[in-house]
Amino acid sequence: MAKIKVASVLSFEKKLVPSDGYMYGTSWDNRSKCTPLHLIEKSVRGTISNRLKPAIKNDPLKLNAEVEKANLQTVDFCSLSPEQDTLKLSFSLKILGSVAPSACNSSEFKKSLHIASKKYIKNNGFTELAKRYALNIANARFLWRNRVGAENIEVHVKFNDTSLTFDALKFNTKSMECEDKDLLSLGEKIAATLASEDDFLLLDIECFAKIGKAQVVYPSEELVLDKGKAQKSKILYSVNNISAMHEQKIGNALRSIDTWYKAYDTDDSAGAIAVEPYGAVTNLGIAYRTPKDKQDFFTLFDKFATGENLERIEDEHYVMAVLIRGGVFGESAK
Repeated sequence: MAKIKVASVLSFEKKLVPSDGYMYGTSWDNRSKCTPLHLIEKSVRGTISNRLKPAIKNDPLKLNAEVEKANLQTVDFCSLSPEQDTLKLSFSLKILGSVAPSACNSSEFKKSLHIASKKYIKNNGFTELAKRYALNIANARFLWRNRVGAENIEVHVKFNDTSLTFDALKFNTKSMECEDKDLLSLGEKIAATLASEDDFLLLDIECFAKIGKAQVVYPSEELVLDKGKAQKSKILYSVNNISAMHEQKIGNALRSIDTWYKAYDTDDSAGAIAVEPYGAVTNLGIAYRTPKDKQDFFTLFDKFATGENLERIEDEHYVMAVLIRGGVFGESAK
């Protein structure tokens, strides 16, 4: 029997769809009074602190001239007011059912993938993945830098007629193990939605982080592609004049559930990383899943989708997590 070929046109829509996160200032003891946080533009006079080119370092005249120059910058800045000690981050998260391709030009491959997916759901459901997504909501991983040094953090999750509150600092961001009753309840709801044919779940999420009066907060930073035309050295993100975090950054935090890569238990591990086809962690310049090790998504997915058994259940979890992430995964004919 001929081996089933991977479809050349194959794409999946993402099933975890966060909104942008909007930032407000409030006080821990009186959260009913919230004000939107706005960006402030300021100019600073700094010093030269970056590494110098060898041609400059080895020339005393050029060296003195370079390091004596002022480093003038215009940057975006955001902080709480002197009366506020708490950051409120608000966003919604839509979870969609049916982890099936949105485009596939091979009925044979689509059928094979459908059988493999149904087998996974029957044997495992999405229980493990959903628990990990719920954990990243409860532990407020989506705060990123704003989470560091916070005295208290509370996460409020509302859906349908249910309201849950989590003390984020009680959950470990370095481990995916947790048996909290409310967290498992949220995970079960997420798992049931992912396993459905066309159901959806909409979560309203509010997070309160007590970081201190007038402290700096960190919205998303915009990527400036043409730095020659940029008038500011740091451009922060805002929507309708409200400081905000990119939905991509929130989504990256929510899908930081991959602890199944081989280097996870080693000293140079990055901990739980975002689910990506090659396990790329761009700020470290490392890809933890490479074709050389046969642990990348495409190697595992091609086996999984065409009916071969994967060696570990963890590999199946990873493959399904990438499909939930979404993307274009067709195999080129060339």
